[in-house]
Amino acid sequence: MSAVLDTQADDTTADDTPATRKPSPWAAPPRPVWEEEPSKAGQAGKGLVLTLACLGIVFPLWIVVVTSLQSKKAIDEAGGLVVIPKGITFVAYQELLSGGQVQRAALVSIGVTVVGTLFSMAVSVLSAYGLSRSGSLGHRWLLMALLTTMFFGAGLIPTYLLVQALGLTDTYLALILPSAVSVFNILVLRAFFMNISQELIDSARIDGAGDWRILWKIVMPLSRAVLAVIALFYAVGYWSAWFNASIYLTDQDMMPLQNVMIQLVQKQERPVGLSAQVNTGELSALAIQMAVMVMALLPVAVLSPFVQRHFKKGMLTGAVKG
Repeated sequence: MSAVLDTQADDTTADDTPATRKPSPWAAPPRPVWEEEPSKAGQAGKGLVLTLACLGIVFPLWIVVVTSLQSKKAIDEAGGLVVIPKGITFVAYQELLSGGQVQRAALVSIGVTVVGTLFSMAVSVLSAYGLSRSGSLGHRWLLMALLTTMFFGAGLIPTYLLVQALGLTDTYLALILPSAVSVFNILVLRAFFMNISQELIDSARIDGAGDWRILWKIVMPLSRAVLAVIALFYAVGYWSAWFNASIYLTDQDMMPLQNVMIQLVQKQERPVGLSAQVNTGELSALAIQMAVMVMALLPVAVLSPFVQRHFKKGMLTGAVKG
């Protein structure tokens, strides 16, 4: 009798091991590995990687800014790029902004960026709103035509011949029109507009509002996040563009800041109006180069923090269904 009980006890113990125990239906499911609390070593490793990444980004910018603020004597003593500043002087920036090719190029870049961004936003918003309305005339065919341009392009030579035939060479329109519209930006705006409540738009139509009033009073105020992101994309694109100017412009007085920076940094060509100061030793050519680079980077660095908070909502809303 005792042997039988011992056998039953052994069977019960063997069946009750963690490997054979059935999970409770009310127990919480196991969490994925990526949701587990990281170990201290893992947190330290992530912090180290992020620190190195930040240093890899900030350190070159620090060298550029510091070198642009140094005198010719300090740059000569450092043998080139300066890491530890020895005083601060704004002579390079004063000379760049006192007239000449660099100041004119900066004004050209600002004008092209402002006008081009406004024009691109107007075209993109109108196109996206029309394509987001299912009842609009020919919206499916227009959408397919836009998508086709993302995969097939005419090429550089036909585009140049078209710009030349339209008489846009050596004009500022050549810096705006060839790259005025981005199909990707239109699709992002269209996805955002389609997520706006249809009941809200229908109620506005019942009250007598037309498409223009709906777009201006309802759709655009509800889309401030995505509009800010797309406007930043266009502005950065126009401000950083140099290729269109290099092939469509021959007048050096019309060149934007990016092309002047290429001439100054890569080709070692001095901007008009600065040769005398550099030759007399009052200015360092390296300080001038770094100052132009800072001027080219400054607008993007200033605008990005104000638009950063809109990035998540502006880019992800409408991207995921469910």
